[in-house]
Amino acid sequence: MKLLFVCLGNICRSPLAEALMKFHVQNLELSDSFFIDSCGTGNWHQGESPDKRTLDNALKNGLDITHKARQIKSEDIAVFDYIFVMDNHNLTSVLSTYPQAKDKIFLVSHFSKVHPNAIIPDPYYGEEEDFQLVFDLLNSITKELAIYFKHQQ
Repeated sequence: MKLLFVCLGNICRSPLAEALMKFHVQNLELSDSFFIDSCGTGNWHQGESPDKRTLDNALKNGLDITHKARQIKSEDIAVFDYIFVMDNHNLTSVLSTYPQAKDKIFLVSHFSKVHPNAIIPDPYYGEEEDFQLVFDLLNSITKELAIYFKHQQ
């Protein structure tokens, strides 16, 4: 199963979602069954590490993130089985650029029972509590996703 997480710049939400999904898949002993990556709709941060506040918050919560930002490309549409976006702006952006992939593009919370159709707010202009909120939401949602995909196998 190949999963791609997408946000705006690929430095806050999507690299965190990628790392959390990898963590939960590993805990379910399913790592060999998944390829997980992340990217952004924009190219402003290509090649950069995630935002320091995202990295600090993740470490505070026991998660280490290693990632270099990149922009979504047409090859991703062919490669990935599911493309999970963080908010409606990301959804509109990806769907308008790749309308042929509409059946594989979802809000990250699409399959969530705890946070159905929740929007993951961009913490970039926020404070520490905004980064913690994003961590908590994505931790819960990706754990549900890992369990959901485990049952699909």
